[in-house]
Amino acid sequence: MGKYRPRKERKHGRGVQVCRRCGSRDAVIQKYNLYFCRQCFREVARSLGFRIYS
Repeated sequence: MGKYRPRKERKHGRGVQVCRRCGSRDAVIQKYNLYFCRQCFREVARSLGFRIYS
């Protein structure tokens, strides 16, 4: 491999959304302007007012 290349700046697509809490780019929930990855969302959902149904 050659030299290190910096990460390409994304304009649209999956790589644009970043979790506000941990910075992850995987599985980011955008609905209601949340921008949390699914793992962080599970941790803070109750404090945001979401209810867990069985």
